[in-house]
Amino acid sequence: MTETPVLVLPDFSKVFIVETDASAVAVGAVLSQEGHPLAFFSRKMCPRMQAASVYVREMYAITEAVKKWRQYLIGRHFHIFTDQKSLKNLLVQTIQTPEQQKWASKLQGFSFEIFYKPGKYNQVADALSRRHTEEAVFMSISSPIPTLLTNLRKFYMNDNEGKALVSK
Repeated sequence: MTETPVLVLPDFSKVFIVETDASAVAVGAVLSQEGHPLAFFSRKMCPRMQAASVYVREMYAITEAVKKWRQYLIGRHFHIFTDQKSLKNLLVQTIQTPEQQKWASKLQGFSFEIFYKPGKYNQVADALSRRHTEEAVFMSISSPIPTLLTNLRKFYMNDNEGKALVSK
């Protein structure tokens, strides 16, 4: 990455992307559109959830992220990316346990597709899931990039009078 990620405002005409991951102790997620982050989320799991299977922890990460960003996702189709390959078939597979049924039922009423994204490409959500503190954490990272000055320089470099001004 050559520049710092800057949080952007949501554009409700574009598809929302939810990337999730669960480590042994926490869940992490990023909400984005077209590769630009809108929000970050990380939460430590309770000891009972930490002892659950990887499948259940990853499903929990998805449900927590959807719950967190419900106001953006309800009523529109969105994409979920997870590094748990078997979850991409969540909508068509047979739910095996009451616990899995509980987590799957929390996703009813939402319109989404789940895609597999290998862990090595799911770096932001993976990093957030590895962050574990004593209490739930909501993180927002933003740093300004002087795009106005950069755009003005580009504009003036294409103009003869502007070139003279910029070179002074």
